[in-house]
Amino acid sequence: MRHGKKFNHLGRKAPHRKAMLANMACSLIEHKRINTTLAKAKALKQFVEPLVTKSKEDTTHNRRIVFSKIRDKHAVTELFREVAAKVGDRPGGYTRIIKLGNRLGDNADMAMIELVDYNEIYNAGKPAKKKSTRRGRSKKAKEEEEVVAEAPQAEETSAPKEEASDDEKPETSKE
Repeated sequence: MRHGKKFNHLGRKAPHRKAMLANMACSLIEHKRINTTLAKAKALKQFVEPLVTKSKEDTTHNRRIVFSKIRDKHAVTELFREVAAKVGDRPGGYTRIIKLGNRLGDNADMAMIELVDYNEIYNAGKPAKKKSTRRGRSKKAKEEEEVVAEAPQAEETSAPKEEASDDEKPETSKE
């Protein structure tokens, strides 16, 4: 019986599954995003996230642990140098899965899995976030920030607008 065994076997024996996930992890680290089936993307997320967490602390022991999982020297080097530098302050959630629809041949659910910090489209409009608690700020703190933020901007922007409107009025009267 398989009571409590929730691991997705992906229709493969253990060595084949481990090799496939290791290869997919190398591709994800190298290319920063890959397209695959939804089931494989979910399995890959569980496989890669602990490795990225290990890479945040660059020690010989952590490098050996990660190398024992993915078995690619270049991927390990890139993971510890580039990826770890970008995700150093992130507490988790290093990958994002985006559903792409169904594959034409067999109607399998397709998905794109990517490293979160490398997507310029999602990160372009968002400023750098500060760490916050679940509760958020009090109303008093919000009001103080708004007053401080709006006061200097209102004075700077209102003065040039008034001058511009004074300049425009004589021009329209001359015509």
